[in-house]
Amino acid sequence: MGYGHWDDNAYAAAKTFRAAKGEDDFGYTANLRAKPAKEWRVAPALDPKNAIRECRDSADHADSTPIAVLFDVTGSMRRVPRIMQGKLGKLHGLIQRKGYLADPQVLFGAIGDADSDRVPLQVGQFESDNRMDEQLRTIFLEGGGGGQKSESYELAAYFMARHVVTDAWQKRGRKGYLFIIGDELNKPSLRAKHVRRIIGDDVHQDIDPASVYRELARKWNVYYVLPNQSSYYNDPEIGAHWSGLLGQNFLKLDDPGAVCELIAATIGLEEQVVDVDGALADLADIGSAAEGAAVGKALTRLGGRSVVTSAVPEPGGPDDVVLR
Repeated sequence: MGYGHWDDNAYAAAKTFRAAKGEDDFGYTANLRAKPAKEWRVAPALDPKNAIRECRDSADHADSTPIAVLFDVTGSMRRVPRIMQGKLGKLHGLIQRKGYLADPQVLFGAIGDADSDRVPLQVGQFESDNRMDEQLRTIFLEGGGGGQKSESYELAAYFMARHVVTDAWQKRGRKGYLFIIGDELNKPSLRAKHVRRIIGDDVHQDIDPASVYRELARKWNVYYVLPNQSSYYNDPEIGAHWSGLLGQNFLKLDDPGAVCELIAATIGLEEQVVDVDGALADLADIGSAAEGAAVGKALTRLGGRSVVTSAVPEPGGPDDVVLR
């Protein structure tokens, strides 16, 4: 956790090795798909039950900044993690080698439907080296969903608000970055029974999702990215819902293949390292000029400013709490 450094050559070699052996990049998913659905389980390393995730400083990375990317893996959205996995080198190259952040630590996770899916929440660990690739490939791409225009994003938001500890926040009062990639609404309420069953907290009353996002925004710059991946892309209800929760941090992305580039460019803007034009120039420099148009269009919602503001929590919110 938080040690070591990303190695492009090792990443490429491992991908080539898997291809030569005919192995799926997402081997955990392939293995589970060969079993009856009743045997589908979250990988132990990604199980959120009674878990804490930490982003800590280390001798290798003294100024750690947490970046969490949580994918909706229901329906057609399960293709997006595969897109991301194929571009991890570019993500790292933009964020660190272009100087957006000195010591990024990346966590990947997955969101499903707590009402109907067997694996509704998966949360990895913060990593600085090639283990981030390993955790991403261990996500189970269930592809379920309840078919009700909503998924359990609020459950994932609760976990990130209550079960993550970062030195960036505790030592420096510095927010992390959380990107939720999806295409539907939150559930109308965060059900207490789901929190108990999936996360393990002793909660007995349902919770308003809006209050979860207000608490989350105290320690995270929170973004919801809607890729052009489903019939909901131009649904006004989706836009109104997420804009109401996150304001300008609701981002629409014409090209799902540009999700990695959008994440990196957004961080560069927030860190005041680049403006939109500078971010697009950096994309071109790493060979992602084709994705630049979609990224530039998505970032116009941020007004082209160097500083991006997250949703502001209401005063009087709870102090830092980690439930064990």
